Amino acid sequence: CPRRGTDAGLAAGRASLRAMPQMSTPASRGTAALLWAAAFVLMLGAAAWQRTTGPTYPKRGLVEVAGQEVRYRLVRSSVSGEPFLVAIPAPSGATGAVHYRRFPLDEPFREVPMTREGEALVALLPTQPPAGKLEYYVTLAAGGGPVRIPDGEPVVMRFKGDVPAGVLVPHVVAMFLSMLIGVRAALAALLGREEARRYAWVALVGITIGGLVLGPIVQKYAFGAYWTGWPFGEDLTDNKTLVMWLAWVVAVVVLARRGGTSDRFARATVVAACLVTIAVYLVPHSLRGSQLDYGQVEEGGAPEDAITTGR
Repeated sequence: CPRRGTDAGLAAGRASLRAMPQMSTPASRGTAALLWAAAFVLMLGAAAWQRTTGPTYPKRGLVEVAGQEVRYRLVRSSVSGEPFLVAIPAPSGATGAVHYRRFPLDEPFREVPMTREGEALVALLPTQPPAGKLEYYVTLAAGGGPVRIPDGEPVVMRFKGDVPAGVLVPHVVAMFLSMLIGVRAALAALLGREEARRYAWVALVGITIGGLVLGPIVQKYAFGAYWTGWPFGEDLTDNKTLVMWLAWVVAVVVLARRGGTSDRFARATVVAACLVTIAVYLVPHSLRGSQLDYGQVEEGGAPEDAITTGR
């Protein structure tokens, strides 16, 4: 039938046109640039949030000592095997001490007098095995009553093994680039743009390399175990990485089976994977991470076998 042959030819022609690469126009290039800019801003926001939150980033504050403002920065992470340095800017003539104990043991605080180095008072606290923690606070005195820093709960810091920059830097770069590209994929999916499929795959590969390959290597250097999340433990960083990876696996599988971004449900899975990624990055880094069980160590256990999940 001529009509049937004509319809078949038109259908084949339309399929060929869809398969051909689309010519980019100034408008499409401008849209792509705006999408990259939006993704970059979101990625920078996540990086800033990760940089300023979490239990291992320095605690900062401002107190008044002898009529002078003192801006302090109390470190909450240090390399195991090296004494832990506590340094506080202090007015001339001020004296100070650091009070510390092992965390989370209910033992008396020990006191270490601080010595002056230039404009700061400093003290060294004893090192601990990887995942060991100390809680500490500082008291300063300068002609009046002592000033406690911080004025609330003591600061809790954690020791870790030394992670080579050749492993740590690629891990961090891969994770944040994966987020950038994942957000870009979601924005493209919202607009029904075909590049969403490609970027979803790139995001998945980046998370696989950064989170499931380099991440465990970083964990091994830092705390002696490759993986302490499900099903072996409750480490929140490992578990949220796994959830994020699975979300992108679902997205790329659905894209492949539903014909790409022409399918509304497939586009929705890409957006959902991006939302999961953003939620993961909103959780402070190192929350509920590795923690040394001092009780097991005091009973004769090896420190590397006494690492649990902390709060």
